[in-house]
Amino acid sequence: MTDQRVLITGSAGVVGTLMRPRLRRPGRVLRLLDLAPQTASDASEEVVTASVTDPAAMASACEGVDALIHLGGHSRENSWEATLDVNINGTQTVLEAARAAGIQRVILASSNHAVGFRRVDSDLPADSSPRPDTFYGVSKAAIEALGSLYHSRFGMDVIVIRIGSCFETPLPLGPRGLTTWLSPDDGARLFEACLSAPSPGYRLIWGVSDNTRRIYSLTEAEALGYKSLDDAEVYADQLAEKPAPTGPAAEYVGGPFCTAPLGVFNPL
Repeated sequence: MTDQRVLITGSAGVVGTLMRPRLRRPGRVLRLLDLAPQTASDASEEVVTASVTDPAAMASACEGVDALIHLGGHSRENSWEATLDVNINGTQTVLEAARAAGIQRVILASSNHAVGFRRVDSDLPADSSPRPDTFYGVSKAAIEALGSLYHSRFGMDVIVIRIGSCFETPLPLGPRGLTTWLSPDDGARLFEACLSAPSPGYRLIWGVSDNTRRIYSLTEAEALGYKSLDDAEVYADQLAEKPAPTGPAAEYVGGPFCTAPLGVFNPL
């Protein structure tokens, strides 16, 4: 007997790929949606090849689903047109499909770039008002607002996670990663807390590990039951010779995104 079916959009992306094996549980089916081809590993996975911008495909994907983790969308700076279409309109399409299907638990992946122009400070609250650093950051601020709207209008439990950076290690990000890293194992712990927290309503939380150099408040995530067990500082020696950020990249939460050209694909 299946106890829970969880739909993950963007399941073939960086975060989705890391979370897929870590969110598998007895009695849980993961429905994996992405434009990229995927293969189900066994009966505990269902694969859907579709776009989050396709209302009919999303309506079908949401059938029989208990909870939704929305990771789909452009994960870096892109043109305004592409960002609007996929990240903003796509998220509204996903939320509307979830509402129509009666899904009561939705987890939306936002980003530190929604507040990228906030100055680096200790214990930055998770509900700090938006100060986006890019079109990408604007799209994340927009999905936060959409999540709030769908909670207030329709009573859906919506948890928005402002993810720092979720990679196997913080090394690809250089010294900045020692602040922003969300380890994959902590990421899974955080998503599990979001899936199981009773009646959270609308919440805005940070998605980072309890890093020694953390500047983000974990109070809001811990209130949902999250407990970080990892710390990026174990990689500090490997980054000791890397140049530290300077200028705006050091002064603002968004780091190098704060000076990257708007509307141009940014692989950072």
